[in-house]
Amino acid sequence: MKKSSRWVGPAVLGAVVLALLYLITVVYATGETMLASTMLVIVALALWIYGSPRTYAYRYLFPGIAAALVFVVFPMLYTIGIGFTNYSSKNLLEFDRARQYLLDETTIGEGTRLATTVHPVDGGFRLRLEDADAEKAWLTGPVALAGEQPATLEAQPEPADAALPEPLAIKELIARQNAMRALTVRLPDGTQVRMAGLREFATVQKLYAEQPDGSLKNQQTGAVLRPNMRTGFFETEAGEPLQPGFQVGIGFDHYKRIFTDQRFQEPFLRIFVWTVMFSGLTVLLATSLGMLLAVVLNWDALRFKGVYRMLLFLPYAVPGFISILVFRGLFNQNSGEINLILDMIFGVKPAWFSSPLLAKAMLLIVNTWLGFPYMMVVCMGLIKAIPADLYEASAVAGAGPVTNFWSITLPLIIKPLTPLLISSFAFNFNNFVLISLLTGGRPDFLDTSVPAGTTDILVSYTYRMAFQDSGQQFGLGAAISTVIFLIVVAITLVQMRYTKIVETEKR
Repeated sequence: MKKSSRWVGPAVLGAVVLALLYLITVVYATGETMLASTMLVIVALALWIYGSPRTYAYRYLFPGIAAALVFVVFPMLYTIGIGFTNYSSKNLLEFDRARQYLLDETTIGEGTRLATTVHPVDGGFRLRLEDADAEKAWLTGPVALAGEQPATLEAQPEPADAALPEPLAIKELIARQNAMRALTVRLPDGTQVRMAGLREFATVQKLYAEQPDGSLKNQQTGAVLRPNMRTGFFETEAGEPLQPGFQVGIGFDHYKRIFTDQRFQEPFLRIFVWTVMFSGLTVLLATSLGMLLAVVLNWDALRFKGVYRMLLFLPYAVPGFISILVFRGLFNQNSGEINLILDMIFGVKPAWFSSPLLAKAMLLIVNTWLGFPYMMVVCMGLIKAIPADLYEASAVAGAGPVTNFWSITLPLIIKPLTPLLISSFAFNFNNFVLISLLTGGRPDFLDTSVPAGTTDILVSYTYRMAFQDSGQQFGLGAAISTVIFLIVVAITLVQMRYTKIVETEKR
């Protein structure tokens, strides 16, 4: 019994490893080489860490390391890799799939056209094809006509005593035309026919034939298509590209375009400066308001503190996108409640969405509203950790609340709060949701040739450049995202270095 139990663990491990290797093989077969490689590295690390007694201490860290590899490292490397390709809505496929797509294209031949009717029967529909000149007719077996998956039906000569229900009307044929278009009917002599019209099937033939040199020849026109590994298209002899395109490596072309194309440089510096200001001011305002409220709510003489805490935390509890959409209605120039109040008191109706300055102020107001509750809760916890003896000694010395804040509270909570401030800055640097839902980056610049707005930050500018300017350019978007990532890393490192220097000087 003991001998058999010793083999249970290795047997289970072996079965799990085989299953994972099979999964990796399937992922690799689908063309996801990078994902398959990442999974293979994780499996190899798991075998080494859990199989070697020298790595026993790392067994508890490995799940976190594996999660970081899958959800952080892999997406980052994948994004960087896409930035070196021409991946876009026009170049979606791999080369082999694009070539096969063209080779699978068919065209209606010059053979006999067969009048076709569709008859409902038990279990689906039957197609009746008739050659009036040869006085022949054929029937197919039942088919569902429900999906759009390609299928081949065998047709047999129609029996003399065949009794079929009334054929489908034109309206019903239109509803099923996509399913009929996917059908290929093979006649008894081997001829294949496909849909040429709602009531007609005709012989089909391959449109392109592959040549020994890898080019494709159009069998109707004789034109030759050759793959261009620089542009990612099959092109005619005149250089005209043909869809679908395929992915090719283009090196640093996207990065050169970012830094040398005049269209990109026009608004980039202004948007970068506003992005830094937006992130910095948001952190400053949200932290200041949150810290002020935390200090007030820690005042012992304040009554109903629990109610105030709950009410002030509500903005953080409500989903952010809902709050943003609510504020969008509140700031409406004509019917928003904010302008109605301002009109009654001061007689003004600010154009929040059309004035660049007011639009930026609106973004800061809304983002401060969304961010201060979290800062308030964190500061409340940090203030609670400050020894009460310090405040008692300060009271004996005759210090007031303002002195206590600047001399005791702020110095003791700013150090543990610094990492949170840095991460908050990095988050707001890429706060796409707020910009997209509230202003959409508008009002737009009037002196640029690309879609860019005065309230755009770098990430929303990237989205508009890569996906709204000239189609879905995933490679360009990945390249710009990589540049933004490097900018955020650089700013974060400078911030961390600066705070470290400040702490060292204080010591």
